[in-house]
Amino acid sequence: MSEYTYMQPHSCQGCTCMSSLFCLLSSEELNLVDSNRIHVNFKAGETIKKQGTFMSHVLSVNSGLAKLYLEGIEGRSAILRIVKPTSFIGGPGIYFDQRHHYSITALVDTSVCFIDLQVFKDLLRGNHTFAEEFLNDFSRDVLTVYNRLIYLTQKQMPGRMADALLYLYDEIFRKLKFPMILSRFDLADLSAMSRESAVKILRDFQKENLLRISDHEMEIIDEEALRKISRIG
Repeated sequence: MSEYTYMQPHSCQGCTCMSSLFCLLSSEELNLVDSNRIHVNFKAGETIKKQGTFMSHVLSVNSGLAKLYLEGIEGRSAILRIVKPTSFIGGPGIYFDQRHHYSITALVDTSVCFIDLQVFKDLLRGNHTFAEEFLNDFSRDVLTVYNRLIYLTQKQMPGRMADALLYLYDEIFRKLKFPMILSRFDLADLSAMSRESAVKILRDFQKENLLRISDHEMEIIDEEALRKISRIG
């Protein structure tokens, strides 16, 4: 049984941890969101959304970090991105088949607001600026997946692992030393390789003094060398 707790936090008005999309709503529209949402706290490792389940809500991440991934065959997964605070999560299921086409799992304790899907669709119809910015965000996410697909299919394994480590540095933590929130298996899923290969390449990177890994922390020691490995693939 999941241990997450249901909470209704303070009002959406003046909230500093909601997606910037909602800043485009009027006070009346924001109150509509406020009265049609549920706030949920998840512990690290808990599933926030399961691929294939019915989509009744869209998500706005308030705090924490989560992995968004596709579940493949034989227990393999492909991590598409790490979800940060104030991120909004929708997906093609909003208008296609009302299903979630990926899974989301909390990497650390994570707080999420679930917003009623029908209310959200009504806002898109009634507020053109909000709808346009939502489409911009969705398009950026799709382009990010396209770019990652190119990297994962055209680079050799060291280049893919370098890309994954630089993604954590450039996009998620913005510092060379950061907590080890991803397991070595997660890093394999992020770089599209077997877990055995990922462990070997990480060991090689440590031997070459490119990075340091402990149980709770990772540090990139030679950023430029990693970027060179990324460039040459």
